[in-house]
Parts: sequence; C-alpha cells; structure tokens
Amino acid sequence: MSLVFLKNKKNGVTYVYESTGYWDKEKQQARNHRVCIGKLDPVTGNIISSKRLEKLEALDPKRGPVPTTVCNRLFYGATYLFDAIGEKLGITDDLKRCFPTTYKQILSLAYYLVLEDRNPLSRFSKWALTHAHPYGKDIPSQRSSELFGSISEDAKQQFFLLQGKRRLETEYLAYDTTSISSYSKTLKQVKYGMNKDHDRLPQINLALLFGQTSGLPVYYRKLPGNIADVKTIQNMLADIDFLHLNKVKLIMDRGFYSEENINALYEKHYKFLIAAKTSLTFVKKKLDEVRSTMVTRKHFSSRHGLYYDSFMIDWNYKQTKKRSGDVVKDTRRMYLHLYYNDQKATDDKIAFNNLLDRLEEELMSGKRNPDHEKLYAKYYEVKETPVREISLTAKQEAIDAVERNYGYFVLVSNGVKDPLEALEIYRSKDMIEKAFGNLKERLNMRRTSVSSEENLEGKLFVQFVALLYLSYIKKAMSDRGLFKEYTMQELLDEFDVIECFEQPGRRRRIGEMTKKQLHLFEGLGVEAPS
Repeated sequence: MSLVFLKNKKNGVTYVYESTGYWDKEKQQARNHRVCIGKLDPVTGNIISSKRLEKLEALDPKRGPVPTTVCNRLFYGATYLFDAIGEKLGITDDLKRCFPTTYKQILSLAYYLVLEDRNPLSRFSKWALTHAHPYGKDIPSQRSSELFGSISEDAKQQFFLLQGKRRLETEYLAYDTTSISSYSKTLKQVKYGMNKDHDRLPQINLALLFGQTSGLPVYYRKLPGNIADVKTIQNMLADIDFLHLNKVKLIMDRGFYSEENINALYEKHYKFLIAAKTSLTFVKKKLDEVRSTMVTRKHFSSRHGLYYDSFMIDWNYKQTKKRSGDVVKDTRRMYLHLYYNDQKATDDKIAFNNLLDRLEEELMSGKRNPDHEKLYAKYYEVKETPVREISLTAKQEAIDAVERNYGYFVLVSNGVKDPLEALEIYRSKDMIEKAFGNLKERLNMRRTSVSSEENLEGKLFVQFVALLYLSYIKKAMSDRGLFKEYTMQELLDEFDVIECFEQPGRRRRIGEMTKKQLHLFEGLGVEAPS
C-alpha cells in the first residue's frame, strides 16, 4: 500500500489516496484500489484527514496503540532514543503519511540495523524478542522480503519530498556516488564499472545528497554500475527540482567536473563548489603565472598547513535552447582557488611512481589491463622485437608535466570567493564518505544480498532511513565532543541496557537510569524517558 497525491484542476486542492495493488483475475492484470483519506495542506505539507479516515481509525484498533496483555521486560533505552530522534526530525510522521500500514515495520528494521552493528536481517527475530520497538512483533525473513517489495517508488519520492521541506535552505549539499558490489545475476543494473572498494565484482552505484550543516542525508538514487560520475549530474539536477530544494548549493569532487555540467549548474542558478583538474587549460594557464610567487610566506596559512591563491575569472557560458536549438553564449563570474601542500606533494610523488611501476610491470609481463591502455600510450613508447621482445621508452615530457603539479589542487566556485572558506566547505564533504562507510559497514550494505529489483529498492530505502538516525547521532556526538569518551557502539550500548516493564492494565515503567545515561540523553538533544 502507498500514498498517491492527485491535484484537482478545478479547485486546485491536492487529495491524498491510499492505493492498494491487487491482481484482477478476470482481466489478468495488476490493478489499484484507491481510497481518499484526506487532502494536502499547501502550507505545511501535512495531510488533513477526512472524516472517513477518522472513523476508520476509531473502529480499527490496529491503527492505534494496542494495550499489552502479557508481562514483558524489554530493553528500551536505545529504541526510545530512536523514537525521540524520529519525532524531532519528522521521520516518523513522514513515514506514517507515506507508508500508513507498514511504517512501524520500516522503523523497527531501521532501529535494528543501527543498533546491531553489521548483523544480517536474519537475526532480527532474536533481537525483537528482547527489545521494545515500534512494530512490537517479529519480522521473519520472508515478511521482510515482502515489506521491501511493497515499498513503492511513489511513496519513497513523497517521503524525500516531505523530508526535504524540513531541511535548511542555506546549507551546502555534498553530492557523491559509491559502488555496492553484487554476486547477483538477476539484477539488471549490476554491471562491471569503476569499483570504489576495488572489488573484482560487478556492482550497482548509489548517488547520495548529504547536508553539510544538518549532517543528514537528503536523497539517494540507484544507478547502473557502469555509469561514470560525470554523467549523473543532469538527472540529479532534475531530482532536486522535483524535491523543491530552494537556494541549492552543491559540493562535488573533480569526478563530476565537465563543461556541460558547469553550464547546467549556471543555467539552474545553483551555487556550486567543485574540485577541478590542474591539467585544464584555464587552470594550467593561471597556475603557470603564479607558480613562482604562490609558495611564499605571504600566501601561507598556518591553520590549514598550505599555500593558497585566488582569482576571479570569466567562465565561457554556453546554453542550447531546447525548443529552437539556438546556442546562447555569454560569460559568467567564477572564482578559481589554487592550493599547494607539501605533504600532498610527497603523497602525489609516491602514488604516481607506484602507478608507473604497475604500468611497466603489466607491459613487460604481457598482462595488459584494458583499463590502462590510455595510460600506456600516454607515458610509454612500447616496442616489440624478436630478439629483445618488449622494450619501453618513457615519454619524459608527459611525466614531467605530472611531476610539475605535485602538491597542487584546485577548487572552482560561483559563490565562495574566499579561498580558505572554500577549502573548509570542501573539506566538510568527507561526511558523505563517512556516510557511505556507515551504509556499507555498520548497516551491512557492502553486498546487495537480494535477488530481485523490488527487494533491492526496498532494502536500500530502509537503510537510508537507518542512515538518518545514524547520521543524527554521529553529528550530535561530534558537536558535543562525545567521541573523546565513546565509540558509536559504546554509546548505543550505554542506552541499550535501560529496561522497560510492561504489565496488563498498567502504564509502561522505565528501569533505573544512571546520571551518566541522563547526561548522554541531554548531550544528544533528547529528553530522557520518564
């Protein structure tokens, strides 16, 4: 079951329907049964319930809290923390609107993924026996597969839309992709590509938008495994339009840089901060002008441990009109920020020489890597003779060009003119790398572990919901300096020992809590249970 939003063209009101899929035996096709449950408030985005829905909720006890009929003693502290975070971020309300019949199961699985580090979903049954959680019952593997399959694209997009309205309009959104390896031969988008974990397996790619200020994920999208980063920007911009994220500002690494993408960002009037290659013509020209003066005391930042310089340049903007095909050419303001770091120079030198060693070994052994053919041609003249077999001659000019730029890196922006501010904003992008790490490691997403497209889509969504909770806790711990005393797991374990007691006809009672636990609830911005 999912929610469907339909706007009435006559009165302009958006009505909300519960849509339930079923199989029509007579017509031999899938059908949908829709029931209007209310209308959408255009100001708040909330669903205003219809009288019919209110009557159903009054008659159906399954829609409300069910009083306990047995005595229970359950671990409660950590799941209470997640309840409070879900209420604070609007996750629970938004899930309830988009998945009215399954939101409690989604929450319970998300709680389990956060709390039980790296454990597979097959162990949920054991965890559910000892923990209070929103669904309150077991979700066997078969039921979780059915749940994943029931999560529709429409309901997911509505959830992203509702959550997007709660985000700060002024924050930068970091955008990046990662690869998720798979053994599956049935998933259509599993392809061989640039595997970021260096697995020799086919993969899917996952694109993620992440808020720099909030520290929370905003949106994700699944991609075929053979799609290059630079080709994902256009669809990402279309997704941002759908989510109504205003005043967008994006941070991206150099894998997303292209003239076409920069022009698209200017066309959308989005602010951006993106890394670029030192080999670009306009970068190389400016770098050659200042190379002798940049690495001096005047341009050194002790706080950041590097040299810097910055310039305002003109970007040659080009836009092709969709209807007429006419090409509009103009100039746009852009800031070019140059940086040099001694440690990076050393790292670049080691990395480049390791690359050359590997290329030479592959060429001499005859075990050429198809992905390296352009590099072979760029750095070596290769000759094969009957007597000496294979001989290599290095293309010194090409090698010198790389060595000349050891330690330099570049950022371009149409919004941040201060080079050190730009550097700090760009460095905050590492939170998205940590988010990918959390998805793959703690939330057990290093492999897809599903065999159908529907289950993969649903599982990814539940893991995204879990990432919301995990990201909130991580940011709160960082802001309060709690990582000096606890790891993430140690902090969750501190909450997880708090018990609750349930008895028929009586309110739930909370077990004893220490001052340390009360202090930790406060540190995470949550009122302790009472």
